[in-house]
Amino acid sequence: MKLFVLAIVSLVCLGAALAPGQQEPPPQAVTLNKPLSLEKDKPVYMLTYFRQRYPTRIEIDAKGNTIEVPLPNPMLINKLHIALSTDGRHWTPLNDNKPVWDQHVRDPFVRKGPDGVWRLLSTGGGSGNDRPKVGPSCLYITSRDLIHWQLEGPLPLMKDVRNESGGLARNIWAPEWFYDQKTGEYLLVWSSSFEDAGWKQSRLWCCRTRDWKTFTPARVFFDPSYSVIDGSLLEVKGTYYLFHKEEEFGVKTGERRAIRVATSKSLAGPYSLVEGSLNKGQIVPVITEGPTVIKDPLKPGWLLLYDYCMTDRFGASYSPDLRHWTVEEDVAFPAEARHGCISLVTAKEAQTLRETFAHSP
Repeated sequence: MKLFVLAIVSLVCLGAALAPGQQEPPPQAVTLNKPLSLEKDKPVYMLTYFRQRYPTRIEIDAKGNTIEVPLPNPMLINKLHIALSTDGRHWTPLNDNKPVWDQHVRDPFVRKGPDGVWRLLSTGGGSGNDRPKVGPSCLYITSRDLIHWQLEGPLPLMKDVRNESGGLARNIWAPEWFYDQKTGEYLLVWSSSFEDAGWKQSRLWCCRTRDWKTFTPARVFFDPSYSVIDGSLLEVKGTYYLFHKEEEFGVKTGERRAIRVATSKSLAGPYSLVEGSLNKGQIVPVITEGPTVIKDPLKPGWLLLYDYCMTDRFGASYSPDLRHWTVEEDVAFPAEARHGCISLVTAKEAQTLRETFAHSP
């Protein structure tokens, strides 16, 4: 009975918080993918992800109390999964949607560097016995072929940062990296909070490295008026686009857990918000997170992917100009895929992946 009452109270709070017309769309129909067709010299898109169904949804009532509403059939596989696509909308999971590597991986950001090395950053992985001294870490992993992976180790990126009380950060979430061609450095971006939950008063932080051994001191990268997580960078014709999740919700703020974008003419910032057409500035429906962006494979413009984290599904939106977005309805993603990252691979690389993980169609 107690759980039932909490669920009812939270649902009432959520209903009051949602902006008109911004409720999550109904669950998408299941679309069966056709076998993936690879053509020589035609690029293929790779989606790296982990799998999860959240156990609860967190809400905040009018008094500021946190309420956790149980969700059905929770599951979690914090390991690397890979899916392939030629149109960015319909994805074929490898290995029957099972992990391709038996190692902790969450929020896997995977991209190939200018030296040909694939570099993966992952949320979590721990700092071992050093955590009381250096705080949280993310994992750094490398590969030459997307099949054999090398765990390079934890990166305690916030180790030199303290809050006003002398405390360490509590988390490093969704780390990504961006290669700065102007300086030859890698810019690492992630979210951290000093509060008792990673979604509270979170900011995007950054540091730089040339060799992945020494890193500049962490500094605040993006400090908007709201709690922010899941930063992802894209550069187009000298403009840098910072896609991110506004992490605000509850009776007082309304339901604002969704993707926004900010721009700058400098990679280092400062970044100015672009006012999207949804929910007072957002660009995709609530409740969404984990943005990743590519050039649209089918038509001029861009494709933004994200996951509806509380309803266990993925979504995609199209834009001709990176500012105005419309939801794509004809999409099919791997079951329970969470927080994906899209990378370009060659048809040869895709074929090798498919042959290696022979359970794929």
